Amino acid sequence: MIVSGLARGIDTAAHDAALDSGTIAVVAGGLDVIYPPENAALHAAIGERGLIVSEQVPGTEPKADFFPRRNRIISGMSRALIVVEAALRSGSLITARFAAEQGRDVFAVPGSPLDPRCEGTNRLIRDGATLLMSSRDVLEALGSEGPRQMSFFEPDPPPLPLRQPDAADMRHLLELLSPNPIDTDDLARESGFDAATLSALLLELALAGRITRHPDGSVSLA
Repeated sequence: MIVSGLARGIDTAAHDAALDSGTIAVVAGGLDVIYPPENAALHAAIGERGLIVSEQVPGTEPKADFFPRRNRIISGMSRALIVVEAALRSGSLITARFAAEQGRDVFAVPGSPLDPRCEGTNRLIRDGATLLMSSRDVLEALGSEGPRQMSFFEPDPPPLPLRQPDAADMRHLLELLSPNPIDTDDLARESGFDAATLSALLLELALAGRITRHPDGSVSLA
């Protein structure tokens, strides 16, 4: 199931590719307001074969401040967020911040450091998002490798669910951080957090601008 915002470009391609397997479009205006206009046919197809979601009343035209509010719904409805392209001031980075706050996995596709459309995704990876090379990376991170072939061996046990960090975890981590850089391995030992929990907390702090990541891999309060 693909959840996206029915915008131009990657959103459009993602919805179109997922029509048969399932797709949800979260729109910034009313359900009956088609935006962008060139997606009228896709809007109708999703309405028939998928789901269109909005928190606005019918007839509401999309406004600039509606889009970040829409983005929090996209991340909230998803098990994981994939950012394919993002400039430094992209709305996709707002969605990534929401996803981190909601305890979702954040994946980012790397790109050329010379391409401004990739600055946001490259920064997400630097700040702790999972580098995405193929769909298998997502399936493995979510604890599913897709259909398996039959085997005479005993099947692997299902993966244990990841504990989602909470506000108490964030307070505990902040107590251990200071303006002096600390290695993340040392931070993991002192905090007692597993790698996944620590990575999620550091990503949320990085997206909020509260920590600085240093070239040697250490972190400090910003």
